[in-house]
Amino acid sequence: MRWSSLLGLLALLVVGCDESRPSSPPTAPPRPEKPATTAKPAATTLASVPWRFPEAERVVALGDVHGDLNATRRALRLGGLIDDDEHWSGGTAVLVQTGDVLDRGDDEQAILDLLARLQEEAKAAGGAVHLLNGNHELMNAAGDFRYVTPGGFRDFEDVSGLDVTDPRVTRFPLEQRHRVAAFLPGGRYARRIASQPVVVVVGDTVFTHGGVLPKYAPQIDRLNAEVTAWLLGGPPQGARVVMTPDSPVWSRHYSDETGPEQCALLEDALRALGAKRMVVGHTVQKTANAACDGKVWRIDVGMAAHYGGRPEVLLLEAGEARVEREKAL
Repeated sequence: MRWSSLLGLLALLVVGCDESRPSSPPTAPPRPEKPATTAKPAATTLASVPWRFPEAERVVALGDVHGDLNATRRALRLGGLIDDDEHWSGGTAVLVQTGDVLDRGDDEQAILDLLARLQEEAKAAGGAVHLLNGNHELMNAAGDFRYVTPGGFRDFEDVSGLDVTDPRVTRFPLEQRHRVAAFLPGGRYARRIASQPVVVVVGDTVFTHGGVLPKYAPQIDRLNAEVTAWLLGGPPQGARVVMTPDSPVWSRHYSDETGPEQCALLEDALRALGAKRMVVGHTVQKTANAACDGKVWRIDVGMAAHYGGRPEVLLLEAGEARVEREKAL
């Protein structure tokens, strides 16, 4: 099976899912083969994908923003991370955004560019910004654009240096091709998000989009490296995470219902990762909340306009977690 066929299969396999919430991908993905491209794969090593970072005095966790620049700005201000001119004001604070910047809204390029700039400004100030890939980032790289708005397709028409003549791009409708070329593995924005892991640990807290099950805990080095290599245009083994329903970007084990079985899984995963708690997005909650005696925090609050929620952020300070909520107008 050629890589272009794999991308097509990825898109076809998920057609018909509930538009309000993507269903899990198929449980038995085909074995990806070498991509149909003559481009030399980018070299990627485990060391090039750092995912463990030291404890920070103040950590701000931000969940799914889904193409809503206004909600993103409000959440960043709520966390005390940007000033009125949208420059970093968080000092040595650490921001972790748990993925799903893409889809459902029209402002994705602006959000990606804002977060990239803040990443540089935070570093200069002694802080850090850790951006994760969620299932929607990886779905775009895999050619699944069902959740892209018409404005989201137009949003990437001004991106320079895109190869819209690539055969893997021309099979899509004309009005979609700039976005396809931007996120196709090896494309400009695919290379941008290639620097984003699917799991990070800051101090004693694990951050991921969906949730890390115990069986994935020993595999984080490899998983992050394979996804990065795939997004850079290299071997497509990393695409498997898009199609595996219990992978860290798709799992809802700690978000839908958290009974004794799920909490036991969480305990095992945290023990294997040497961590105290896990922070996840992916599954919309009425408000950010904890389960399993505070060992998991669910921070996707549907703050994007698509869902109509209000911004919230999770603050981790002095070993304690608390939620900062935007007040109703």
